Amino acid sequence: MHQVMEYLREVNTVSIIFRLLLATLFSGIIGIERGTKKRPAGFRTHILVCIGATLVMLTSQYMVDVLKIQTDATRLGAQVISGIGFLGAGTIIVIGRNQVKGLTTAAGLWACACMGLAIGIGFYEGAIISCIFLYGVMIGLHRLDEYVQMHSKVMEIYLELDNMSALSHFIEYVKAQGTKVSDLEIQRIKQDGDQIVGAMMTLVLCDNCDHTQYIFELHHLDGIRAIQEIS
Repeated sequence: MHQVMEYLREVNTVSIIFRLLLATLFSGIIGIERGTKKRPAGFRTHILVCIGATLVMLTSQYMVDVLKIQTDATRLGAQVISGIGFLGAGTIIVIGRNQVKGLTTAAGLWACACMGLAIGIGFYEGAIISCIFLYGVMIGLHRLDEYVQMHSKVMEIYLELDNMSALSHFIEYVKAQGTKVSDLEIQRIKQDGDQIVGAMMTLVLCDNCDHTQYIFELHHLDGIRAIQEIS
C-alpha cells in the first residue's frame, strides 16, 4: 500500500489521471449539495475549479521534478488561493432589503480550490479528510445553522405598513411584550398608486422563540401589509 501511495505521488500518467478523477469526484460531491439548493455555482462550477487547482499543482510538481526548474513549487498554488476570490465574489449578491446571498457558495468554492491543490500535489490523506469535513459542514451544519437562526433572540425584519400610525402601533405592541427595537430604517414606497411605509428594524426578543410563528402572529396586526425576516 505504501509503495502504491508513493507511486501515485510521482508525476506520471497514472497519477495524473488518478488525481484528476479524485478532484472531479470530491468537488462533485460538494457541488451537488450547492446545485440542489439552486445556488449560482453548482455541480460543474465546483468541478472545474477543483480540476483547475489540481492541474496547477501538477504543473508545479512537473516543473520541479521532471523539468528540474529551480523554482518555488508553491508559487502557482498561492496564486490560485488569492485568484479564486474573483469567482467567489461573483456568487455573492445583495438582493432587495440588503439581504446578502452566496457567502457559503463562495467559501465552498475557495475550499474546493484548496482541496484541488492538495490533490494536485499528492496530499491524498488531507484531501479525503477535508472532503468529508466539507460535506459534513454543508449538509449537517446547515440544519443546525437554520435552527439556531430561527430560534435566536435577535431577528431582523422588513415591514410594509399602511402609514406611520400603523408603524407606531407596531412598535408599541412589540415593546409591550418586552422586545427591544433598534436600527430602525424608514422609507416611503409607492405601491399601486398608494404611498405606504417600508421599515427595516432589529428586534431583540425577551425569550427564544420560533421566528416563523412570531412573524405569523405579528402579521395579523392592523395596518401591516407584509412582513418578513431578513436572513
